Amino acid sequence: MDVDLSSLREYLDEAGLDGYLIDDDGADADQQYVSGFGAPDPYQTLVTDDGIHLLVSGLEYGRAKSEANADSVTNTATYDAQSLQAEHGPHEGRIRLIEAFLRDHDVESVAVPKTCPAATADGLRDRGLSVTVETDGIVADVRAVKTDEEIEYIRETQAANQRAMAVAEGLIAAAEVRDGLLYHEGEPLTSERVKTEIEIALLREGCALDETIVACGADAADPHDRGSGPLEADQSIVIDIFPRDKETKYYGDMTRTFVRGTPDDELARFYEVTREAYEAALDAVEAGTTGEAVHEAACDVIEGAGYDSLRSDPGAETGFIHSTGHGVGLDIHEGPRISLTGEELEPGHAITIEPGIYDPAVGGVRIEDLVVVTEGGYENLTDYPVSIEPEDRR
Repeated sequence: MDVDLSSLREYLDEAGLDGYLIDDDGADADQQYVSGFGAPDPYQTLVTDDGIHLLVSGLEYGRAKSEANADSVTNTATYDAQSLQAEHGPHEGRIRLIEAFLRDHDVESVAVPKTCPAATADGLRDRGLSVTVETDGIVADVRAVKTDEEIEYIRETQAANQRAMAVAEGLIAAAEVRDGLLYHEGEPLTSERVKTEIEIALLREGCALDETIVACGADAADPHDRGSGPLEADQSIVIDIFPRDKETKYYGDMTRTFVRGTPDDELARFYEVTREAYEAALDAVEAGTTGEAVHEAACDVIEGAGYDSLRSDPGAETGFIHSTGHGVGLDIHEGPRISLTGEELEPGHAITIEPGIYDPAVGGVRIEDLVVVTEGGYENLTDYPVSIEPEDRR
């Protein structure tokens, strides 16, 4: 995938720097994005006026040559890395290796991201190179605006996500209600069981996730409580799934809230108001507006219904106690912010819209879609019903 790094190169030119160095493994989103390559061990990506250049071990050299989005790929053996480490020790040998790579590309001064290891930055300075930490997150800003190809990657992950959600919803819808609990195949249906079935469904889709949320009752009143134990009837069950496609590395994200049985009046009102806030926030999305304005639209609805938000009370512990959304891509949380400090939205921003209302005495409700900002509004990458009553959609 071609990436537009013109803004990064403009920064280098204005700062009088020769290049931009990323020293990290492929789990770092900026590294993955710029290099178009991933490896489990750290490798180096250098951006200069004349291209993108990689330094990788012999173990990764062949794969990097065929997969990387790079103008050149150099094997560490070119600089006799083993001899450097044998003579100078692992750290100093590694620094001299990177130094040789930089000087081969006529680089005497580099910018590095704020995540660059201090040992690398200080080591290069000790070798006479100028190292400047770039703190504005220029690459992250570039990543925030998705290409058509990236949008398709996210769409595919979200489609897999929806099929996993259908598995979870189906388990809840088909469960037997007994003594206030949900039962599946004669055993209490637990948060852990539903999460396991979600993970199995996603593995079959080529996706993986480290964690997911299936939280019931008071657990659902904490937006990031993963949930545990038996699921209860007449209580809200918040299911928030955020998988990553193993091949493309792009995330999806969605949340639905279900009640198996009959919610009490206040929980039903939580759901009604949250849905109105979700719809108001979606209506506010378009290029040229701000993440702040979208968040304000959700807050207006929730506060208008008599609940606190962090806008009305920064110390609120109940009500709407998080932002309305965030960017999604190679990271599950990236720019832009859909919050009180949210920046201007641009076409190609992939963002979540996920208002919620929470109170341990009542439960929690959250509804979340993943959309792409367009000139006139948005394209919703989420095509999944919004309903408090679970149905078996498997």
